[in-house]
Amino acid sequence: MTAEDLKEQLDDRRTEAYLRRIRAERPPRADGAALRTLQERHLRSVPFENLSIHLGEEIRLEPRALVAKVVDGRRGGFCYELNGAFATLLVALGFDVTLLQARVYDGEGLPGIPYDHLTLRVRDVDGGEWLADVGFGAHSLHPLVYDERGEQADPDGVFRIAEGSSGDLDLFRDGQAQFVLDQRPRALRDFTAGAWYHRTSPDSHFTRSLVCSLRTEQGRTTLSGSTLTVTENGERRTTELATDAEVLAAYRDHFGLSLNRLPNDPAKESKESKECEGSNDPEDSAPA
Repeated sequence: MTAEDLKEQLDDRRTEAYLRRIRAERPPRADGAALRTLQERHLRSVPFENLSIHLGEEIRLEPRALVAKVVDGRRGGFCYELNGAFATLLVALGFDVTLLQARVYDGEGLPGIPYDHLTLRVRDVDGGEWLADVGFGAHSLHPLVYDERGEQADPDGVFRIAEGSSGDLDLFRDGQAQFVLDQRPRALRDFTAGAWYHRTSPDSHFTRSLVCSLRTEQGRTTLSGSTLTVTENGERRTTELATDAEVLAAYRDHFGLSLNRLPNDPAKESKESKECEGSNDPEDSAPA
């Protein structure tokens, strides 16, 4: 399914429901100002989260399924889900959207797998082109001018899009490389293998960690397992939640997620496994 196919996915009723979900009004024109508002509202309403992976839920890269999860399920998702759903909304509102694949740089400066990340090239009705993204934690609050190669200031940092090799583009935030962008148009189905890898591979950070994060008016709120981190006006406050009930309440109160059970926490399971191995160490039970 290409970006052109997204045009048939949302009728007016579903479009209005999506706009209510992100607390936005239907823009009179699909221009750059409207895109800026829509991206900001989306980032502040729909959390980036990988809970489905640890709840054993199916992840379907189909426009209607992605929109249903965000709108009807009041959930978030990771990049394939969030940007796939956002692209569907933008097309319904009159924007021209191209799906692009990117490879995220790791801590050693090496790019990840192909189709590591889904991001969006958006053309508005005035011909302006933008790099829009609601599914990457280190991305900008506002869309970036796609063809601008100088620094672009944003509330979340200073960004720069630079020419790379073989026609690719590199995205930098505060001087640090974030991802390398392949400019060739892609279809949503092309990201199936990347999404499968991140759902299943023990080498993926998505299977090794549990995260739910939301941009707020004052900063950001993140829940990693039972660790709640609230950043407001540059001040960070971390709280360790003691009970399952407290964690479920945090999902509800901070992110609007109503869960009937906790997702498995791989970090907690790893710690318990190591403690179990330690308790079974023959030397621990040997007489002094």
